[in-house]
Amino acid sequence: MHYPEPISKLIDSFMKLPGIGPKTAQRLAFYVLNMKEDDVVNFSRSLMEVKRDLQFCSVCGHITDIDPCYICSDKNRDRSVICVVQDTKDVIAMEKMREYKGLYHVLHGAISPMDGIGPEDINVASLIERLKDDEVKEIILATNPNIEGESTAMYISRLVKPIGIKSTRLASGLPVGGDLEYADEVTLSKAIEHRTEL
Repeated sequence: MHYPEPISKLIDSFMKLPGIGPKTAQRLAFYVLNMKEDDVVNFSRSLMEVKRDLQFCSVCGHITDIDPCYICSDKNRDRSVICVVQDTKDVIAMEKMREYKGLYHVLHGAISPMDGIGPEDINVASLIERLKDDEVKEIILATNPNIEGESTAMYISRLVKPIGIKSTRLASGLPVGGDLEYADEVTLSKAIEHRTEL
């Protein structure tokens, strides 16, 4: 089906977003067509501001509109602990919990030889620089519990060991409220491995 060029371009633009197929892109484009002009202007302004006004924190790599970010600038944070995560969304997830009071370091990826991603392709060098600060006593490796995340955690822990900084890994296993029968073998294995005494 042929659409006028502006709608076609908008559909193509929506299809560049992850998880958006042709039908959803078409539905979104026609939704935009029916929006009030002020709402469309505000929507486009928000898109431009995200690209123009956001950057990565020069200290931790989290997204921010000020540098350093609000977390690195907060003098009340525990500067002896750095939680190492793969993605900025992981920082947001940790912050929602409101339990962790330390600092972060965002790797922007994980080591994945199959995808051609090595240690030099993620934000490891700046982490090692940060660990030269005598105030840092521990890093928490909070990479994803998959092959890439585990490889990245192991690589970083080996780099950190000679520096004398404690490296810990987030516990993994059965979720609270989960049923044993629905757990996969890896999850059960991790749950057994990281069991705690009562």
